Amino acid sequence: MEGLVRLTVWVRGRVQGVGFRWFTRARALEIGGLTGFASNLADGRVQVVAEGPREGCEALLEWLGGGATPGEVSGVTEMWDTPRGGYREFSIR
Repeated sequence: MEGLVRLTVWVRGRVQGVGFRWFTRARALEIGGLTGFASNLADGRVQVVAEGPREGCEALLEWLGGGATPGEVSGVTEMWDTPRGGYREFSIR
């Protein structure tokens, strides 16, 4: 898993009920090489976990906070870590 990273992002704003998770998965697949998931949280945020090459994770992070997402993102919080593995694809939870 050398050269790979784990990115966890919590996205705030109007991001539930607008297709945010679906578009996040589509963007991750478009970037390529990423596994993980996008999940709604009870407090209205969406949690995104992505593992793969740093460049791919950085591209996903830029997209998440860049204003091209569905809904309305008011902020993102990110955490970088070493990958844990265990994901076979990028899914919606």
